[in-house]
Amino acid sequence: MRWWSVANFVSNAGTWMQLTVQNLLVLQITGSAAATGLSMSVQAAPALLISVFGGAAVDRWPRKLTAAVSQALLGAVAFATALLVALDRLDVTTLMVLAAVTGVIATVDGPACSLLGNDLVPAEDVPSAIGVGALVHQAGRLTGAALAGVAVGFLGTAAAYAANGLSFLFVASVVPFLRPARGAAGPTGKAARRERAESLSVREGLAFFARRPRLLALAGVTGISAVFGRNYQLTLAVLVTGPLAGGAGSFGTVSTVLAAGGIVGAVLGARLRRPSVRVVGALAAAGGLLQVVAGLSPSLAVLLAMVLPMAVVESVSDTAGTSVLQTDPPAHLRGRVLGVWGSIGTVWGLGGPPALGLLMELAGARGALIAGGLIIAASIAAGHLLHGRRSAERVALRAGDRDVPARVALGTAA
Repeated sequence: MRWWSVANFVSNAGTWMQLTVQNLLVLQITGSAAATGLSMSVQAAPALLISVFGGAAVDRWPRKLTAAVSQALLGAVAFATALLVALDRLDVTTLMVLAAVTGVIATVDGPACSLLGNDLVPAEDVPSAIGVGALVHQAGRLTGAALAGVAVGFLGTAAAYAANGLSFLFVASVVPFLRPARGAAGPTGKAARRERAESLSVREGLAFFARRPRLLALAGVTGISAVFGRNYQLTLAVLVTGPLAGGAGSFGTVSTVLAAGGIVGAVLGARLRRPSVRVVGALAAAGGLLQVVAGLSPSLAVLLAMVLPMAVVESVSDTAGTSVLQTDPPAHLRGRVLGVWGSIGTVWGLGGPPALGLLMELAGARGALIAGGLIIAASIAAGHLLHGRRSAERVALRAGDRDVPARVALGTAA
């Protein structure tokens, strides 16, 4: 697990280094902001369309082999891009094709690497492993963004892509030496191979997700939070530079506090032993209420005081939700469930910012934060009350000449 965490840190740093310079590269080639947005959409589109098939592949193929091959392929794409940039042969069409190929590979790589990390610890430690992964992700993000400026400034844009390619190859070289932990969550050995061989139905994964109330509730909580909250890089940027009369430096401070809160939240999330949808909902509602207070902030100092707990709550909620998502399904279905989740998450990722932008146009930055936070908290509270009411209902069954609660009647029959 230590080796896997180091490898993921290196990979995340390389990925964020590339992402930091990618938009600049698109602007340099095309001079169009619309083309920049299009390149991001092209890379995200495969997750929307074929994530369920990528998850099915992860359930069918050996996990270590799948992760190693997908990482190597992503490295090859990064090296190809670096070479084309260095030779000044990269045009818009080629860039879009490479972005689409990266998106296709990622539909397999994402669930494969996530589930491989879970196999390295006993089942009861999976929530902690997911928390460690979140911490590594945040640390890699900060490191990669910082290294991007150094790499581009001294070595050029191609160096960022080459460094990302090396990071993928590093992960691929570590994977063969990983060994599943005794008592790991995933199935291993002959039984696992037989399960994978017998079941590759995408429909089975979709049906399981649709019939599982916990996963549907998790999707609802995460979706409403993604649309009306969480996009703080958008809402807080407008709030800081508009009503609070700050500049780029002020927003940079806010972004730093958000990143620090994410790291603190990842550490706290790693301590969760039994995460549940109820915990995710409570944290998301708390985050919505903190967002309301942030929208009312009269000064930058007050906003900064709200931003830190907002980021902490969001990070812990994400860790808890990921733990539920990766441990609730049977081991042989987890890849497909993650594939379904990838498609749903892409819908939120593509639709959330435009919806929030429209809300900001109508209500302003403060109004969007306040209204969004209230919608999140009220929706989750309503869902909790509805669930409690349904759970409290009892069906009467006739036993002899009198009615008895269903639980008692069924218990007696059993």
